Amino acid sequence: MNQKNSLGLDSCFLDTNDPIELFNKWMNKAKETELNDPNALSLATTDKNGFPSVRIVLLKDFSKNGFVFYTNLNSQKSLSLKENPKAEMCFYWKSLLRQVRVSGYASLVSDKVADDYYNTRPHAARIGAWASKQSTVLKDKDELINSIKKYKEKYNNEKNVDRPEYWSGWNLTPKNIEFWLEGENRIHERLKYSKDDNGNWNKFLLHP
Repeated sequence: MNQKNSLGLDSCFLDTNDPIELFNKWMNKAKETELNDPNALSLATTDKNGFPSVRIVLLKDFSKNGFVFYTNLNSQKSLSLKENPKAEMCFYWKSLLRQVRVSGYASLVSDKVADDYYNTRPHAARIGAWASKQSTVLKDKDELINSIKKYKEKYNNEKNVDRPEYWSGWNLTPKNIEFWLEGENRIHERLKYSKDDNGNWNKFLLHP
């Protein structure tokens, strides 16, 4: 029989008032059990007309200040976030039968943070940031191949590849974080944390 926490949930929910601490525990567990990309998440955005779009991105950092991913600032996701900074992330770890949803407000990271992360990327990935006009129409594959070749020639020193000004990171500052564990007969376990106007986290159970 599974051990329970003080709320009667599975012990994997811990007993903590800090959802970031709980997310860290779950992410570390996912790194042990997920075959590919435990940091993959679905990112949902809406544009100024309220039209939604969703795609998979990779989480690159997280802390009490938020959840960070990187992208082209001219991409559809970035244009949507500029028009409407409200967004939601959804992590699903099939190996653990767990899900986490994070909703809040997105803002750009500082240039220094973006530079520091960009410089950790493989040379080919940094070249790709220059070569790809993300989300725009591609005439044919040769157009992209030639663009990659051009920037490889320009930035042939792997230690010296500038970060494009149109490439940076977004930080999702959480307002709500929900943890979900699959249960038998669809009686799932759900724990939601919501941040109040004073910046304090409140937690409560949700019906499955």
